[in-house]
Amino acid sequence: MKGERLSALDASFLGFEDGVSHMHIGSIALFEGPPPSAEELREMVLSKLPLVPRYRQVVRFIPFGVGRPVWVEDPYFNLEYHLRRSALPAPGGEQQLQRLVGRVMSQQLDRTKPLWEMWVVERVDLPTLDAPWALICKTHHCMVDGVSATDLLTVMLDRDPRGSRPVIDDRRVEGAPGDTELLAGAIGAGAGDVLRAARGVLAPWRLARRGADAASGLVRMRGVLNPPPASSLNGPLGPHRRWSWAQAQLDDVKTIKRALGGTVNDVVLACITGGFRRLLIGRGESVQRPVRTLVPVSVRAPSQHGVYDNRVSAIFAELPVGIPDPIQRLRAITAQMADLKQSKEALAGEALTELGGFAPPMLLALGERLATRVPQHSINTVTTNVPGPQQPLYAAGRRMLEAYGYVPLAGHVRVGVAIFSYDGHIGFGVTGDYDTAEDIGVLCAGIEDAMGELLEVCAEVPARSGA
Repeated sequence: MKGERLSALDASFLGFEDGVSHMHIGSIALFEGPPPSAEELREMVLSKLPLVPRYRQVVRFIPFGVGRPVWVEDPYFNLEYHLRRSALPAPGGEQQLQRLVGRVMSQQLDRTKPLWEMWVVERVDLPTLDAPWALICKTHHCMVDGVSATDLLTVMLDRDPRGSRPVIDDRRVEGAPGDTELLAGAIGAGAGDVLRAARGVLAPWRLARRGADAASGLVRMRGVLNPPPASSLNGPLGPHRRWSWAQAQLDDVKTIKRALGGTVNDVVLACITGGFRRLLIGRGESVQRPVRTLVPVSVRAPSQHGVYDNRVSAIFAELPVGIPDPIQRLRAITAQMADLKQSKEALAGEALTELGGFAPPMLLALGERLATRVPQHSINTVTTNVPGPQQPLYAAGRRMLEAYGYVPLAGHVRVGVAIFSYDGHIGFGVTGDYDTAEDIGVLCAGIEDAMGELLEVCAEVPARSGA
């Protein structure tokens, strides 16, 4: 059959998208130099498109829902549709840029076209950074997870300010399949899934170790089904979004890690914990119970870099917002994350995802929709952490100075945090429901202040040798 079938996980991101839950991820990058012209941007993207063929493909759904959708070449592909332009009103500062990002991300991507957009934003004027323009990238989650999205960013941008040689497009583009061909291919693929599952049953020794680890993780995940205490962090969502940012330096995080222990990720989560503590206190809510967060974890093998689909699972962490002391918050996070790594929760989540690979597609779609509602009642927020490239990148010869992520909201989760590191800078992109999370700026300020508190106490604590 012409076209490539979506994985069960990729298809799920399409399956549970609705009028208020838009399942696109994104990035917001700030650049030096004058904004590129429309022709410069077009040439930059066009020269890299052969490296990311998914950008030319569109989703086709199988008649009667008897199989998962497939990727096929878009016969009407028009690059200009995906490259867009805007400009900020005066004064062009943080507030104006963040408001524009919220509006762009509030609009669902058109499913009749390849599921991505790039926006050049002119007239940016930030008092602390000489970055006169920004680039907003918006990609549907069914195309990429956070880690492979970082690979895409690296592909589209250049490591050399002089640019790179255009990639020759030598693909053989086939005509789009008809409904009959899609239907026949889906039936055949479903039979293949059953045979592969049977081979797994006939060769249990290949899966014994993996199955034992996943079973151990599933036992640990049972507690997640217990809903957390009622909180303003959860509730019905509207279709519109707010977006804001906080920032830190990777060297500061490493200084804290050396002095107080833990990992870079532990320090980052401790700062986010301080931010949620500030937010909840500002709302007059109790902080005596932890904030439960879903933490997506990449299970992509090193050999799978460059494969643009989803290889992601999850663990569930309890952010100890009730601890006022910043050192004790960090140590509580460090102990908890070490325990979660031993618990195999991520493997359990991946195993559950793989089970959907050969489920009847129509039942799978219904189950995915239910699954995205039930666990979301059991968490307060979502926290993603994606390590980005640690060397400068360039767009049309202009250096990227800072970058931030955008995480979508779904179910009953009203606030999410995306952490993205790049060239020594750590950006915290905070998404909030427009109608119920107008104070996400308090969370952002709390994250930065929590980082400052940990830096202050570092001088008072002897560095841990070998940390």
